[in-house]
Amino acid sequence: MAESFGADADRYDRARPGYPQDLVDRVVAASPGPDVVDVGTGTGIAARQFQATGCRVLGVEPDARMAALARRRGLSVEVAAFEGWEPAGRAFDAVVSGQAWHWVDPVAGAAKAARTLRPGGRLAVFWNAGEPPAGLMEAFAGVYSRVLPDSLAARQWTMSAGDAYAALVLKAADGMRAASAFGAPEEWRFTWERDYTRDEWLDQLPTTGGHTGLPAARLEEVLAGVGAAVDAAGGGFTMRYTTVVATAVRT
Repeated sequence: MAESFGADADRYDRARPGYPQDLVDRVVAASPGPDVVDVGTGTGIAARQFQATGCRVLGVEPDARMAALARRRGLSVEVAAFEGWEPAGRAFDAVVSGQAWHWVDPVAGAAKAARTLRPGGRLAVFWNAGEPPAGLMEAFAGVYSRVLPDSLAARQWTMSAGDAYAALVLKAADGMRAASAFGAPEEWRFTWERDYTRDEWLDQLPTTGGHTGLPAARLEEVLAGVGAAVDAAGGGFTMRYTTVVATAVRT
């Protein structure tokens, strides 16, 4: 699944949400300098936000298709899985990862980040946990239970997004502790909202895990059901996001 997102890199770049500026600003302010590695940079959604603050960003991305689009957007990207990537004597002030650290071994990844960071440098990994209005969440759950029962995509609508991503934050923090090169991990949270029209939501849905590998006919069935649910809710909705962060300082 980790290598499936590049199948439609343009859609991914167009439709996936970014991250709250408060998060970017806090990471930059809490790092000793402007040199940043973005792990699993994808098409560069997070990297461009850090670049816009004045950071020098190097992306590390295992999917050559995603990396090619990020380069077209003006980013420097090296194609590799982070665990096998070599900093080659270079040192950085921050290692960040948006919506990708769960594809990285948490202990090996933290150890590689420690090798990459200058003393005092910061590792910050984060995810967007989104929840639609309660009634729409129930309607989405009904579509998935009918079309994709027992799937990853179905399970995401039967639990709190905050609870699901809290487990990822805990796993990342445990990896930082196990690497024995960081101070005590911290958890940061940033809340924000984004409005979606029906078409905007259906545009991003195929870029998410649990959808990228679906047969075309099954995906169309999901999109039709979800689209009808959004139409019944007035043609759009507000997604409540909490961006959850696990972060620690290289000692």
